[in-house]
Amino acid sequence: MAADNLSCVLYGIDDMRIESRPTPKPGPNQVLLSMHSVGICGSDVHYWKHGRIGDFVVNAPMVLGHEASGIVVETGEGVEHLKKGDRVAIEPGVPCRMCDCCKTGSYNLCPKMEFCATPPIDGSLCRYYVHAADFCYKLPDHVSCEEGALLEPLSVAVNACKRAQVKMGDHILVCGAGPIGLVSLLVAKACGATQVCITDLDENRLKVAKELGADMTFKITSRDGREVAEQVKKEFGRIDKTIECSGAESSVHTAIYATASGGIAMLVGMGKAEINLPIFEVLVREIDVRGNFRYVNCYPTALDLVASGKVNVKPLITHRFKLEESHKAFTTSSSPGCNTIKVMISCHEE
Repeated sequence: MAADNLSCVLYGIDDMRIESRPTPKPGPNQVLLSMHSVGICGSDVHYWKHGRIGDFVVNAPMVLGHEASGIVVETGEGVEHLKKGDRVAIEPGVPCRMCDCCKTGSYNLCPKMEFCATPPIDGSLCRYYVHAADFCYKLPDHVSCEEGALLEPLSVAVNACKRAQVKMGDHILVCGAGPIGLVSLLVAKACGATQVCITDLDENRLKVAKELGADMTFKITSRDGREVAEQVKKEFGRIDKTIECSGAESSVHTAIYATASGGIAMLVGMGKAEINLPIFEVLVREIDVRGNFRYVNCYPTALDLVASGKVNVKPLITHRFKLEESHKAFTTSSSPGCNTIKVMISCHEE
């Protein structure tokens, strides 16, 4: 096993290699995992295509992948809640536990966060991977490892809905029907939102959204965010809160213009570092514009939602590949004609 840790390694732009690396040993309070399922995220594709996201630059070979689940192979000293054979979902970010953000409960904002597949930290798209045991969550027998991997994007939606204060009776607009938009739809409905409308440019994604329970879908045909907002409001009616999941400037404008006065516009999607905002609209209608970065203490809730059956993430998986086929998996994930929602890679040996 020492030299049989097959890994998907990014060396630079469009330079992805499948290579064997040494199998790590778990330290105190860590577990060694035989990786099972890893989903491809848009950030993984962005690093592959561009070599960076903002200030995070791939300057050295880096293992990709952070939406993951695995099986405990070995436990380090001090690990008591997990044992060999346990199947776990992996929360990919491990904070320092010492800074003000960590101590006040906002560990997702920790400046020393070590997050899988965020340079220079290696990800989990490999055969064997070591992770902090307290950021691994044991899966019930009836929850699959694929579902466990999808707890990562689901946790983003849980955090967004918490920060947007989504509650029973709310009318919610979700901008963008990609994976994060779709899980935001699922979580909003689970929180009690009675009406959820979702927008996108892609008819196929809107069809999936409808199948997942969207009360209304809206195909965007205009680049004018304000115009789109007026069209949506005309068809959908009152919008208490908006969850923006695309990051596109026009879509952010739609979120602000569409939200009812005194409502919340939650910005989840990451686009350009700087965009123009209709600040007058924000001020005179007291729109509460909030940012959302990853998640904090959301994995247990995400797991409960899946385990209880309140949220079904299985339909999000549209394509499956083996670890050895990672390049094909990434190509498929980034090809519009493939109609992908979530591409899942199987890392375990048959």
